Amino acid sequence: MADRKALNLKYFQFRELHPDVFVGTASDRYSGWIGQIYSGQRYAGRINKRQKRVGGKNFAEEVLPVESVEEYFRHFRVLELDFTFYQPLLNENGKPTRNLHALRTYSQYLNKEDRLILKVPQTVFARKLRRGGEYIENDQYLNPEIFTSRFYKPAIGLLAPWIAGFIFEQEYQRKQDRSSPKAMAEELDDFFSAIPTDNRYHVEIRTDALLTSPVFGVFEKHGLGQVLSHWTWFPRLSSQFAVSGKRFLNKGKNCIVRLMTPRGMRYEDAYARTHPFSDIVDGMMNPEMVDETVDIMRSAIEDGVQINVIVNNRAGGNAPLIAQKIAEQFLAGQTV
Repeated sequence: MADRKALNLKYFQFRELHPDVFVGTASDRYSGWIGQIYSGQRYAGRINKRQKRVGGKNFAEEVLPVESVEEYFRHFRVLELDFTFYQPLLNENGKPTRNLHALRTYSQYLNKEDRLILKVPQTVFARKLRRGGEYIENDQYLNPEIFTSRFYKPAIGLLAPWIAGFIFEQEYQRKQDRSSPKAMAEELDDFFSAIPTDNRYHVEIRTDALLTSPVFGVFEKHGLGQVLSHWTWFPRLSSQFAVSGKRFLNKGKNCIVRLMTPRGMRYEDAYARTHPFSDIVDGMMNPEMVDETVDIMRSAIEDGVQINVIVNNRAGGNAPLIAQKIAEQFLAGQTV
């Protein structure tokens, strides 16, 4: 069995690693994955080319059609769709936004066993929003009505069979801008008491100084998962896990680990170094990232928790190859 699984990894087949392990990526449809995840001939003449400006530079992106998600799920068990972070599914007048239309298109190509993780719109969970090169106060922060009516209900109505998790991501907050952990805990308690109860909520607070007992008490009260994120300004994954007492708090018995960027490297620099996301960039990955991810995977399995490992290209250059390294190390420690 172990030999067969190892052979499958050569072809980026991650679906059979373990019943409680769900390996996937942050977004999909990258043309840089052709030959790994996607068949090139299938999309000939149908790859969309667009310009993306990052860090003051323009990059040419090539994106496959949405139907490529069928091939994606032949390799992975879960997919994080992060475009929902940038806009609710309904506008202020209750009309569908382009994000709802995009999710509807995805739904046409999903099979019964496929799993999606959706990012909650930043208008709901960010204290400040970037507008015109500046960060401004968000007057819709922690608004339960916006979350419920303009995101949660339409998402459930469209994708109920496939949604495995919702990620509430909050931006890093400088010392002079943040509230106290006690005040943060009270705000979160009020918000999660006012929205629909659901066992698929996971919270990514990117300010490690806020990850304290009062906040974890709210996580435990509402069954919120602590998202463990390998990201620019965050401590190591092992430290994040330790600060909560190595507890898995999500009441749905799920955990999400997100491998976003190398620690100490800004988004703009990581993007520039990894574009067009077709291979590993030498020396870019933090050496402990794979080890600590695998350790957390094993801890989750021991606790009867399903673990979702979400890999971003920017964590090292190419998400499928990073996932391959994680899977190889995970299998190396398994007994048959």
